[in-house]
Amino acid sequence: MVTVRIVPADLPEVDDLLDRYLDEREATFPSAQGAYSRKRTPAAEFTPPNGVFVVADDDSGAPVGCGGVRRIADATADDGGVDVRFEVKHVFVDPAGRGRRVASAVMDALETAAADLGATSIVLDTNDSLVAAGAMYVSRGYRRVAPYNDNPNATAWFRRPVD
Repeated sequence: MVTVRIVPADLPEVDDLLDRYLDEREATFPSAQGAYSRKRTPAAEFTPPNGVFVVADDDSGAPVGCGGVRRIADATADDGGVDVRFEVKHVFVDPAGRGRRVASAVMDALETAAADLGATSIVLDTNDSLVAAGAMYVSRGYRRVAPYNDNPNATAWFRRPVD
């Protein structure tokens, strides 16, 4: 069983998880796309009411996954109103936690937090080389959209309205 908890994003266990995430992305980044840009979102951006960060623990209490959600600039909604956007960042599952629905539990917590913070949509960017991640996002109702940022590591941008 996986337990997900909201934590301050500047905890040492978060640093460890994010270092492992960035190490893995850098090591597996498609060489045809150039060098991986190693960039971490500042911890302050994951502080309520502008965001949250979560850590997923396995049965033994060991951290095996993480992710954050932060508010970004509003956009114009399809109906002409304001689209309050929160962006998912740094979703990572340690190899020891993969295949156990850890990423789904992290996403559940992030989507709930974004809705609680007032989001009308949730956006994220990813790289098409992360096939399992892309499939998970689509299965959760995310749809590809035009790029909303200039992340050099991203090749795909997604959006999902908050129900």
